[in-house]
Amino acid sequence: MVSALLLILVGFILLIGGADWLVRGAVAIANKLKIPSIIVGLTIVAFGTSTPEFVVSIKAALNGAGGISVGNIVGSNIANILLILGVAGVISSVTCEKKVFLRDWSFMMFTTVLFTVFALTGKFVSWHGWIMLALLLGFIVFNYINSKNSEESEETQSPLADKNWLLVIAVTTLGLIAILYGSDLLVKGAVDLAKIFGISEAIIGLTIVAVGTSMPELATTVVAAVRKQNGVALGNVVGSNIWNIVFIMGATSTVVDIEVVRQILVYDIWVMMFATFILLPIMMTQAKLNRIEGILFLLLYIVYITSQVLIAQGVLTF
Repeated sequence: MVSALLLILVGFILLIGGADWLVRGAVAIANKLKIPSIIVGLTIVAFGTSTPEFVVSIKAALNGAGGISVGNIVGSNIANILLILGVAGVISSVTCEKKVFLRDWSFMMFTTVLFTVFALTGKFVSWHGWIMLALLLGFIVFNYINSKNSEESEETQSPLADKNWLLVIAVTTLGLIAILYGSDLLVKGAVDLAKIFGISEAIIGLTIVAVGTSMPELATTVVAAVRKQNGVALGNVVGSNIWNIVFIMGATSTVVDIEVVRQILVYDIWVMMFATFILLPIMMTQAKLNRIEGILFLLLYIVYITSQVLIAQGVLTF
């Protein structure tokens, strides 16, 4: 058991550190090439912070651990809203511009519903993946066009932007290598731990792996909340949830068919749907998520994690 826990811990450290280096390097490359900031945010940065989930999911699927693959995505989306936004709300009320939030939330809700519809077939297959990847392309193009019509201009700048090309490329490459190696250790450790305790791969994916691969988003959101950059905090979560579905599950299911386990079909996927939906009334009433609502989100996440423990112990069954 010690070796499995050690693998998970080292995997987490490599994933988090690697994601940070990858994002810094990738944004620096974009800065040097003078790529518009909106494209940097929606492609390079979003890809960088979603890379842990992507690599873990596709490796788990290829290794036959489909429960971890799907559970990682569902669990990460639940954690992003209830845990990460909850923490951000407790630190500092998260505000939004209603029009922009409604637009992005609508797309997030649409992709969540589509994900659910595909999951209810019992298996994610290749054509599901291609549809989701097409939606991702449409989302990027729409936001690019929308940004050209917007008067607002917010540049994403990397601390490495003024460094030489060799250093930038080295940091980016090392970040990617750390993510790839870390994901191997994380999946292996998670599967070993599941076997030791007789816990299903789905539960491991929904909890340990999901929270671990969401650490880059958590770090980004907490920093944004501390700095009162509320738009960044909220946008990071919404954008990450969209990418988790249309990019990670989209790309993974084009490579290999992925079975959806019963627990996710009858329970977890509906928790994800609920968490996604409740953001709308909360953010659209006063255009913010305050500390009380942040605490409520955290309590809901604790209840969810507790339910996973009860499922693992056989107290709750589906």
